[in-house]
Amino acid sequence: MAETDFTRLPDLGAHIYTAPLQRPLGVAEDWLEPAQRVYTAVEHAVWDALFARQMDVLPGRAASAFLAGLDKLDLGRGGVPEFARLSEELGALTGWSVVPVPMLIPDHVFFWHLANRRFPAGNFIRTRDQFDYIQEPDVFHDVFGHVPMLADPTYADYMQEYGRAGWKAMRHNRLKALGALYWYTVEFGLIQEAGGLRAYGAGILSGPTEAVFCLEAESPNRIMLNVDRVMRTDYVIDDLQPTYFVIESFAALYHDTVDRDFDRLYRSLPPGFTYANTAVIDVDDVLHRGTQEYFLRGGRGSGAQPV
Repeated sequence: MAETDFTRLPDLGAHIYTAPLQRPLGVAEDWLEPAQRVYTAVEHAVWDALFARQMDVLPGRAASAFLAGLDKLDLGRGGVPEFARLSEELGALTGWSVVPVPMLIPDHVFFWHLANRRFPAGNFIRTRDQFDYIQEPDVFHDVFGHVPMLADPTYADYMQEYGRAGWKAMRHNRLKALGALYWYTVEFGLIQEAGGLRAYGAGILSGPTEAVFCLEAESPNRIMLNVDRVMRTDYVIDDLQPTYFVIESFAALYHDTVDRDFDRLYRSLPPGFTYANTAVIDVDDVLHRGTQEYFLRGGRGSGAQPV
């Protein structure tokens, strides 16, 4: 039966398997913090330095929708943006808001916020010694990387539909499969644009190395997005991606997912992933078959060059 009431948190029955997370004291079931924290001058300076570094590499590599969103929301006006102002401006564009959360939040809560056009953003920022890499997404990743894309109406609708799709994924216990779709689109997606490829995924746009690597390195595969294939594909969370998936347009992404019969797909999926993150298979529309040199040399932990 299709879910239609997205105003309530989805019910987690005993048959639904989700990652257990300890809710901090003082945080309600929606996992929202009472207010955005007040950042120090040092923390605002970290935001400004991260922003400047990204803007040195993103022109010509970031999707036009992302750059347009940055401009519309004026995220470079200095310091960590105020969520209230950001929500007002974003709300006028696409009806979305930005809400503060203390950390990674449970899947069902995340889906619920997205289904109601609320984007949960980490209420903290990395320190200088985490400048190049932070495992848990902070306010820079969440706001700089994700929020500009929410100013695009079609992409904004895709994100809401993704949140609504979470109900069905939980009922079938296929959160890993739906997570792979998020990973390879929202976090690390590429789009065909201006006669080439551009990045729209937040995991790419919020880090300088991957913004270059995903488009210019010989190591990774670049393959046209196939939703069924992607949802069977493993992914790596702590290194550069061995494979990037490419969409033709945000309208195509929306229709390829919203129009898919996920009930039927979930019934055919195994509990785990079918394909390695380096795999190229016979159904792939391959734009670039990578050498995988970076990964064969050991990746980040070995000090391998991202080539």
